[in-house]
Amino acid sequence: MCEDCGCSLAPAKPAKPLVLDNVKLNPQLNDSKTLNVIHQILDKNNQQAEHNRAHFDRAGVLALNMMSSPGSGKTRLLEALADLPEREFRFGVIEGDLETNRDADRIQAKGIVAHQIQTGTACHLDAFMVHKGLHAMPLDQLDVCFIENVGNLVCPASYDVGSHLNIVLLSVPEGDDKVDKYPVMFQKADLVLITKCDLLPHFEFDLDAVKAAARRLKPNVDILSISALDSTSVERVADWIRFKRKMRD
Repeated sequence: MCEDCGCSLAPAKPAKPLVLDNVKLNPQLNDSKTLNVIHQILDKNNQQAEHNRAHFDRAGVLALNMMSSPGSGKTRLLEALADLPEREFRFGVIEGDLETNRDADRIQAKGIVAHQIQTGTACHLDAFMVHKGLHAMPLDQLDVCFIENVGNLVCPASYDVGSHLNIVLLSVPEGDDKVDKYPVMFQKADLVLITKCDLLPHFEFDLDAVKAAARRLKPNVDILSISALDSTSVERVADWIRFKRKMRD
């Protein structure tokens, strides 16, 4: 939502930023005009997000928004879920990246339906982009729809995309200080996945400290330590999804 990060604020053409004369799009400025513009943008986004949730609800589909920094293992985890022999739920993926179809191609190679959204300069998905994506998904054939957001630990936390729950990933190579550095993202999490735990012997990463920091921000947050290379830990993620689906039934 600032000029520097390249956020797109125009839902009709997400690759181009909204131009507002005489207004600096910097939410850090304590300016009533600026704040009013931001509130209007978020209000419109939130209205669209509610519309998206209604779509998912009518289809009986659980929508999960996956957020993290680039390289944390979002797509790799989805591939691992696709490989589980007794997953017990059908899923599809709405992919968000600035450019390329690479992540959607990887998911489709696993026999999973996926739709790629190229955001251009926008460093997050918004509800309008996801609305277009969900119409490209066969919701009547799905139980779960993952929304794999653009890799970024800042902007995606500010935009409701119409999901029911948020999953935030933090990989071991990123370091154990990220929860404290990016609190807004982790406050939004319903599930925190600490990924690439097979690499714990090779990095200085305090697993207990990360869990404690996450629960200081959100005491009831669920936390799982996993590796996409370990099917047993991936099964725990599938268990969590199955439990959340059952709660919504």
